Amino acid sequence: MNAPAELAVIKQHLIDPEICIRCNTCEAICPVGAITHDNVNYVVDASKCNLCMDCISPCPTGSIDNWRTMPLVRAYTPEEQLTWDELPPELPPEELEGFSPATPVRAEPVEAPVNAATGEQTFVASSYGATLPPWSAAHAYTNLYGPKAAQKTVTATVVGNVRVTEVGKTAGSDYDTHHIVLDFGAMPFPVLEGQSIGVVPPGVDGIGRTHHARQYSIASPRNGERPGYNNLSLTIKRVLQDHDGEPVRGVASNFMCDLQVGDKVEVIGPFGTSFLMPNHPRSNIVMICTGTGSAPMRAMTEWRRRLRTSGKFEGGKLMLFFGARSQEELPYFGPLQNLPKDFIDTNFAFSRTPGAPKRYVQDAMRERAADLAVLLQDANTYFYVCGLKSMEEGVVLALRDVAQGAGLNWDTIGAALKREGRLHLETY
Repeated sequence: MNAPAELAVIKQHLIDPEICIRCNTCEAICPVGAITHDNVNYVVDASKCNLCMDCISPCPTGSIDNWRTMPLVRAYTPEEQLTWDELPPELPPEELEGFSPATPVRAEPVEAPVNAATGEQTFVASSYGATLPPWSAAHAYTNLYGPKAAQKTVTATVVGNVRVTEVGKTAGSDYDTHHIVLDFGAMPFPVLEGQSIGVVPPGVDGIGRTHHARQYSIASPRNGERPGYNNLSLTIKRVLQDHDGEPVRGVASNFMCDLQVGDKVEVIGPFGTSFLMPNHPRSNIVMICTGTGSAPMRAMTEWRRRLRTSGKFEGGKLMLFFGARSQEELPYFGPLQNLPKDFIDTNFAFSRTPGAPKRYVQDAMRERAADLAVLLQDANTYFYVCGLKSMEEGVVLALRDVAQGAGLNWDTIGAALKREGRLHLETY
């Protein structure tokens, strides 16, 4: 028989604020809306969490995999967790005396919400995202530096900082994106395409706490921005307004974009074990991104280009769908134009070109439906989506429409993409 609620003990799921890099992966993937955040911490609501564990493996740092044995009536509230700088210790045994373990919550499959107007289930794009890497992915090293590691940070030196977007005359043309190269000297910092790092901005926030690390995807291949050197590159947009369009100066982005060659940066990481590229011959990669979501795509493309140049890889197809508001705001536009057409199939989508209708990456995908349908049926094809959260649903719906338009069963294909580590979603 279950213990009365006032006597029940639970294993409460908590997020470690010391090592969380605020990447939003956990909140985006939680099927029951148990995870929320403010401008400081990410927290778990014990009254909503059903212990389904969907958020555990995608977390790049392991901060999500923390638990405390608590009397149910004393479970830490989200409001309490938002004030934490570190996790509280486990309660001593004497404070648990008289309480009984609660019957564990059964993590039943979460049904998609139903649209009240149509009575149909709402399409949940995130449910198709894989948490496993491709079977042929290289081994990823993670958390070599961080609050819980032997060494808290590693110091990198800036060896390059160039703007990679044009200054245009269209609406929103103040889109200042930089390609920044960091060198780690003799300090070990092995990375793979699809991983990320955390940059720790100097100084403190408005309440006197040291700034938490900001996450940035790596834009260079595994052997460095400069081949054979212990360096990597990042693609960083200078943040000058919030999501509502109000003026704001992003702490880390402005710090990074203003750096000069020779400046020092404190780094933690690397992070990420699933958004990794396949390495077996004839594997196809379809990349779908917007803005600085191009960083991991650049890394994958450059690694394939180097392998091709060296004659060491029997490559499959590379296909890129790249969206921005205008050509001027699209990072790396010039270098992309110079890549051989028989190496990469590039498709651009601009949503704010004067005199032209809005066009998004999902529109470009539907225009290439015949080619994508062939790739969807190939078990050697891997899809990568990176950019703003708002693009996720449109992109996965486009894949569904492509499949159904070709007479394919999307439920079967979608499940295979997830199960086999072939559809990876990294949105923010």
